[in-house]
Amino acid sequence: MKLKYLLFALGLMAICTSCVKPEEVSSESEYPFQNPSLQIEERVDDLVGRLTIDEKLNQLFNKAPAIERLGIPEYNWWNECLHGVARAGKATVFPQAIGLAATFDEDLMLRVATAISDEGRAKHHYFADNDARGIYMGLTYWTPNINIFRDPRWGRGQETYGEDPFLSGRMAVNFVNGLQGDHPRYLKSIATVKHYAVHSGPEYTRHVDNIFVNDRDLYTTYLPAFKTAIEEANVQSLMCAYNRFRDQPCCGSDLLLGKILREEFGFTGYVVTDCGAISDFYKKGYHEVVESAEQGWGWSLAAGADLNCEESRAFMENADSALHVGILNEKDVNLSLSRLFKARMQLGLFDPPEMNPYAQIPMSVVGSEEHLDLSLEAAEKSIVLLKNDGILPLDKGQKVALIGPNANNFSVLIANYNGDPIVPITPLDGFREAATDQLVYTPGSPLVPGIYSDHRVIEAERFWHEKEGERVPGLKARYFKSTDFSGEPALEQVDPNLDLRWEFSPVDGRMDVPFSVEWTGYLEPEQTGNYVFQGNVIVELNGIPVGDQPLPLEAGKAYELKATHVVKDFWWSSNYQQQFARLSWFDASRDLEAEALEAASVSDVVIFCGGISANLEGEEMPLETDGFSHGDRTHLKLPAVQEDLLAKLHETGVPIVYVNFSGSAIALNWQQENLPAIIQAFYPGETTGRALANIIYGKTNPSGRLPVTFYRSVDDLPPFLDYQMEGRTYRYFQGKPLYEFGYGLSYSDFRYADLQLPSELASGESITVSATVTNSGNVDGREVVQLYISDEEASVPVPIRSLAGIKSLDLKAGESQTVSFVIKPEQLALIDKDYQSKLEAGKFQISVGGSQPGQKALTEGSVLSASVTLKD
Repeated sequence: MKLKYLLFALGLMAICTSCVKPEEVSSESEYPFQNPSLQIEERVDDLVGRLTIDEKLNQLFNKAPAIERLGIPEYNWWNECLHGVARAGKATVFPQAIGLAATFDEDLMLRVATAISDEGRAKHHYFADNDARGIYMGLTYWTPNINIFRDPRWGRGQETYGEDPFLSGRMAVNFVNGLQGDHPRYLKSIATVKHYAVHSGPEYTRHVDNIFVNDRDLYTTYLPAFKTAIEEANVQSLMCAYNRFRDQPCCGSDLLLGKILREEFGFTGYVVTDCGAISDFYKKGYHEVVESAEQGWGWSLAAGADLNCEESRAFMENADSALHVGILNEKDVNLSLSRLFKARMQLGLFDPPEMNPYAQIPMSVVGSEEHLDLSLEAAEKSIVLLKNDGILPLDKGQKVALIGPNANNFSVLIANYNGDPIVPITPLDGFREAATDQLVYTPGSPLVPGIYSDHRVIEAERFWHEKEGERVPGLKARYFKSTDFSGEPALEQVDPNLDLRWEFSPVDGRMDVPFSVEWTGYLEPEQTGNYVFQGNVIVELNGIPVGDQPLPLEAGKAYELKATHVVKDFWWSSNYQQQFARLSWFDASRDLEAEALEAASVSDVVIFCGGISANLEGEEMPLETDGFSHGDRTHLKLPAVQEDLLAKLHETGVPIVYVNFSGSAIALNWQQENLPAIIQAFYPGETTGRALANIIYGKTNPSGRLPVTFYRSVDDLPPFLDYQMEGRTYRYFQGKPLYEFGYGLSYSDFRYADLQLPSELASGESITVSATVTNSGNVDGREVVQLYISDEEASVPVPIRSLAGIKSLDLKAGESQTVSFVIKPEQLALIDKDYQSKLEAGKFQISVGGSQPGQKALTEGSVLSASVTLKD
């Protein structure tokens, strides 16, 4: 795989040999800012100096309009690529961020991010070539999310790299480097670390929360990943959070944006606000720290927030008077503009494309074989084996009952902030590939009562319309240039069913333009049942709106259908690049439990794909049901409808391999006690099914590690809104977890020997640590080596232990390899009683192994520990 990327890089270099040089285009420049032979600072100063105040202010919003008199096209700063280019049509979908973290693999993270930025660059230039410059088309990505996943109830924790500051920092550095590239002149794209700072739920109160923690928690838990990304990866953008911190909104915090970010961390890029965060300054029921939009905007600019993710209208209405009285300061405006235009110039957006090798990346990289192979590798390495009593790997000759609401659930592949996968493979698809006629499938239950996962697109055979009194297949479709169905249709045709995608607008053949469409005809079910509908179209049957409740339909009866859909630009989100219409259904009258028990009765083994999905946990969602509230979770239990089914399947005596899909920890207490094998899959991306089958059948040896603690109960946790770290995560939790951070099994055994480190060292010295790792098993495998530090004589509260090093080793059966780490002096520092960073003399325990010390030992000799004394 590395060779493929080297060849691709060499290809770019070859392309670049024909690139024009800056001096070759300077004579063609009308203005100095257009002259690529000048220094960026000189070009930026020239450009900002040419703008009117109205032009300046309008450029400070995510949807920056064109400045036609200067030949500057519009630019929308909002784009996403959390685990693949998102919301912009087809793209390779890699495992969700929490799954990428579970690989504990820095090199893999760099390769994944490089692939994502390849696809992002290709898509950006493809859009620009088609004169499309809307949302999700730029090169400024609002990712990665490096907040600490401090509490498993947080629905957006799936977007993070877990609960540990060191792991989050290492993953962030490699992801940022992969996105931003390594060209001496140009940025490949721009990464944005978010959400700064002290931000991790609850979702429902994020617009009003006022968080307080002391400097010890601030500097040892909430800020390290940001500091690492800035100092080691030179990340060029940062997003400030919705909440307040110590009474000031994060997007107006002098402490966070000024003293810490710019002065202490040396950040030189630009700051973008979370979307709508400045409105939270003044809106009733939110922070209410100012009285008007202009006051909030002026405050945020003065504090150092450069780009406002909002509609400009409310802020521009009184901008002139705000400037006149000093609520807005033009000096602050110019500084923010300089940062923003510098970023666009670093991306090469003001230079001829021929100068920029990244502008030559072709669209053929999107969903390429290499990227799909990489997606599979990442998926396999992200899956964590939690328990195996010897049942795994399975024999392919066994008859398998594949059961569970996530066995054919598309959403567990893609999670949230996702693209449209190239070749999505659900667990059902993967096991059909692997088990062929040895497989029987049923979903067995809903995810939670009333929420079904195995919807299928309504087949074309179920739709028809009348033409001259005759029954004709398909639906009559009328397409309008308007978004309210007004005017005469621009296009009339027959669409076979409601499973459509448009790369270009059907009304005029262009990208990035709004339209609306209306379908009429009849829906005729083949079977009688209570049907639950799902999709992004608005539907009426016999004049009655179709909601989210089951609708009784009779076989052979024709129901008059009207469906509508609008493709429209919204400031909060846009489906311009997700121009699709889809309507699917599920027959909720099926006796799913009976189907599951029947499937088990004719099988040798049950593979149960359960858990939750990103339709239940995520960002500020309306859903409220048992266990879930507004995107967050209210307890850690598996939904009761699934646990009840598992218990009944267990009673049959057929062994069960339980596969849990979730972006957060589930209390799998019953499963651990009763089932022979448990797998944590997170949300593994578009190759989910193939990766899972490869692991279960032994083609791939599992190697994932948990990036979060799996607790036994929500009762083990402090209150959700308490941001103090005491009692949270493996670093401070005093109880006994179900599965600890860093835990994960293999089909191999790995033993450690010959731990080497000094017994004493002077203050300020680094420590070199080494150990020999041997694969003592019978199969080749990958071992994730983890180094932990415990300060055993600290004078102030410190973590029980902290991760301080990770290395991945691929070892053949019987092979040994020596692994080395260097512990830097600052990794031994603490925050003293005066809340200052300090190296304090004393004894430290250093542990190297395949898991944490003193926890679930994987095998005897799987963790080695020794002490080192730090002298004054």
